[in-house]
Amino acid sequence: MTRKIDLNSRPQTYFRPQGIEQYLISKVKGTVMRRMLQSLFDEGRHAELRRLLDEVAFSEEDQRMLGRIHPVYMGGNYLPDAEDGEVEIATVRLKSTTFDVTSVFARAEDGMIHYRVVDEYGGDTLQGTSETSTREPMTLGEFADFFLGAWPLVDVVEMNFVDDLEGGLGFFSAISEFYPDLHSLFTERVEERFRESGKDKA
Repeated sequence: MTRKIDLNSRPQTYFRPQGIEQYLISKVKGTVMRRMLQSLFDEGRHAELRRLLDEVAFSEEDQRMLGRIHPVYMGGNYLPDAEDGEVEIATVRLKSTTFDVTSVFARAEDGMIHYRVVDEYGGDTLQGTSETSTREPMTLGEFADFFLGAWPLVDVVEMNFVDDLEGGLGFFSAISEFYPDLHSLFTERVEERFRESGKDKA
């Protein structure tokens, strides 16, 4: 039996202390490099981690060179920089030609939490409201509605996988330290769309 997702679950905070290495990893935009750094951190290989962190500030030319090696190295590199005090709440990675990434950042100011959804195209893939504020962290359901209202993941999947639900579900991954069920919830939303349009049997 599939476990029911609790849409009312709410993280206590987005802003908790981080070790310097974990903080620096969170600032790396490239998906492949961040995974590599996180793996080194998890394995306790701190000397290698610090050496890579010293080298990770790629110039735009370096990013273009990596992209020529393989498009996977382009994923996340063109997100806007996080502003002072911002943390990444969640990210969605697509297995598209350029491995596009869309993320949500949040920062605390004047007793409010301010959110913004960002993409790698200067906001060109966004629609609806991409910025909002709350007094406390959003519930999972609220956060999913905000994210998907700003960036139409379900439409993107349906457009690329018209009659292929299985392929569509393998096209994206949603990752969040604060909302562990985010990927499962986004999967449910995609499945619902395909059922509504009668494409889930294809």
